[in-house]
Amino acid sequence: MSRVSDAPPATPPRTYQIRTYGCQMNVHDSERLAGLLEQAGYRRSAPETQPDVVVFNTCAVRENADNRLYGSLGNLLPAKKAHPGMQIAVGGCLAQKDKDVILARAPWVDVVFGTHNIGSLPVLLERARIQHEAQVEIKEALETFPSNLPTRRESAYAAWVSISVGCNNTCTFCIVPALRGRETDRRPGEILAEIRALVAEGVQEVTLLGQNVNAYGVEFSDRQAFAKLLRACGEIDGLQRVRFTSPHPKDFTDDVIAAMAETSNVMPQLHMPLQSGSDTILRAMRRSYRSERYLGIIDKVRAAMPEAAITTDIIVGFPGETESDFQATLDVVEAARFAAAFTFQYSIRQGTPAATMDAQVPKAIVQERYDRLVDLVGEIAWQENLKQVGQQVEVMFADGEGRKDAQTHRFSGRARDNRLVHVLVPEEPQARPRPGDIADVIITYAAPHHLNADAGLLALHRTRGGDAWQSSRSAPARPAIHLGIPTVGAPGTLQLAQTCPGH
Repeated sequence: MSRVSDAPPATPPRTYQIRTYGCQMNVHDSERLAGLLEQAGYRRSAPETQPDVVVFNTCAVRENADNRLYGSLGNLLPAKKAHPGMQIAVGGCLAQKDKDVILARAPWVDVVFGTHNIGSLPVLLERARIQHEAQVEIKEALETFPSNLPTRRESAYAAWVSISVGCNNTCTFCIVPALRGRETDRRPGEILAEIRALVAEGVQEVTLLGQNVNAYGVEFSDRQAFAKLLRACGEIDGLQRVRFTSPHPKDFTDDVIAAMAETSNVMPQLHMPLQSGSDTILRAMRRSYRSERYLGIIDKVRAAMPEAAITTDIIVGFPGETESDFQATLDVVEAARFAAAFTFQYSIRQGTPAATMDAQVPKAIVQERYDRLVDLVGEIAWQENLKQVGQQVEVMFADGEGRKDAQTHRFSGRARDNRLVHVLVPEEPQARPRPGDIADVIITYAAPHHLNADAGLLALHRTRGGDAWQSSRSAPARPAIHLGIPTVGAPGTLQLAQTCPGH
């Protein structure tokens, strides 16, 4: 009979790291990938250690996404050679697009999987390990909604909820529909059941996700499905904040505006891509609305919700864009009074109709126009933020929102309209808010991309979300994921899309 001392030593669990690029749908998918791996026995690696498995969840919106991936894969090759048994997996939109090209350029990759079969990752990793050969599995149709898979959420108090996957639009600059497929909708009952389960765990804010979120219901022929879903969210006890991204102007209907205005936990915030203010360019982009229609939606939203903050995406230098076309964009920006805008310099993406269009705009001209647009957006955002000084706002505190919080003795979070607010908080631990807690504050200072509230807390509300965050502190530390959420804050350098600009 074997003695205990003769038993082989226990094998430590394999560790993983996920690197996420691109839009909020990818971030949502990465939480599911983490959940799948942990269900299979993996553990998240500590930041200072070399993981056994590195997973790249990729974006394919812009050409330099390819260069960034292959550069990262090259940087990992020495680590893989030094650590026998280390595996590298590549998934997401770029994997769906490139398929076997990835192995041709980086033959040390072990697994390639697509956007439609993220649930296969643990099996593919094990198969590659046993068979000692790379596994490539790309499905052309969605196997299951990401929300049906296990998850390891990055926040205890806020969550993504996918309501649809895919897109039926044919924008000439966007490759996403070819990689995510046609729109597939979840049934409302499934979505609401997931939200209720999240709220029971302490989540108090959800963001509804879809490539074209307000087209929800097209698959089961209910044009009012999205408005009904927003209203149903308003009936869930404990759900304090509901956001959604990203809507398409062509599908934005009056019933959605009414649902936003009349549902108390739907936030007064709208991120709606403009792309261009020129009707000529919108036609070339195959965007099925014009500037007058776009501004009309904004007017209706502000009539129903005067406090709403509106943000957008804009592409500069689309093929054929003239100075007068660009001026039309500046005119719409002036009229719309955006609280922030994600601005992109057009870059060719092979596989899209725009890539072969005539009259590609020279880089120097694109850069000059881009600089002018950024200046105008920043000036308007500052003017709009100045209107907030002296106003009382409700802030929900969050992890990682303020990079200088430790030095400034502030704690940062988002107002109901999604503006970033840095709040001066008490030094005493018992009086400090926790991530997930909510406070009423007075805005004392405005900058183009943030607000300060340095007059103290008018009222601090300890929340179930804050309790959930405190409980999660006993779990291993979670490294930050750089989210692709549209925010009313400094957009930074946006050469790689923070949101999928095709929507």
